[in-house]
Amino acid sequence: MAVGWPAHFVFWLRERVGWHLVIREQKGHTVKMRTSRSPIALAAAALFVAIFTSLIAKGQSTDIGDLGVGKLLVSGRGLSDPNFAESVVLLIRYDDKDGALGLIINRRTEASLSRVLKGVETAKRGSDPVYLGGPVELDAVFALLRSEKKIDEATSVLNQVYLLSTKEPLEKALAASSGPGDLRVYVGYAGWDVGQLENEVRVGGWWIFGASAGLVFDPNPDGEWSRLIARTDQQIAQLRILPAEMTRVQARR
Repeated sequence: MAVGWPAHFVFWLRERVGWHLVIREQKGHTVKMRTSRSPIALAAAALFVAIFTSLIAKGQSTDIGDLGVGKLLVSGRGLSDPNFAESVVLLIRYDDKDGALGLIINRRTEASLSRVLKGVETAKRGSDPVYLGGPVELDAVFALLRSEKKIDEATSVLNQVYLLSTKEPLEKALAASSGPGDLRVYVGYAGWDVGQLENEVRVGGWWIFGASAGLVFDPNPDGEWSRLIARTDQQIAQLRILPAEMTRVQARR
């Protein structure tokens, strides 16, 4: 995941251990480091960098460069829009001409497939729940299918997850499905104009996560937002603690 180094982190590191980061673009990107401090300071700084990088690598990002099809958007605690509060959204389309489109994956309704999908053969899956995919075009129907095999009549969103948006492939998937663990149907979707989602990320409305089939088909979708947002809370707390720890290391030199 391409996550930029926060400016305040680079400044803090330089002030504490005397590192100067020089990034050159000739013949590829190279990073040179030089120091005027002790080996102990260098070792402590290296440990800090390793811990910091491992935290970022867990999957949380607020870098708009990480947006794309197959990514998860986890709404921030401060997002007040009731349409998206405590929501987890899978991006199923993202480009710089048409904007972004996603499905909220953690809003399971009490409505059944047989009740909502009029004119669609639901086979033995008629009692499965429908999910609210978003506030836009509530008469639009989408489905996400989990499959290890390539599905010709579907669009690949990420590894083992496919998007269905037409009747015939949906009926085939319903006939073959074993339940919500491999097929979920959504009504409505979430949509953003060009640049709108990026602006919302910049002001803290969304965290960006890498997705997986396991997250998309979480067996407890109602609690998914709480579990994912807890990861961001933990990351923020760790990043606040680490500078204090490094200061104590410097004081003991």
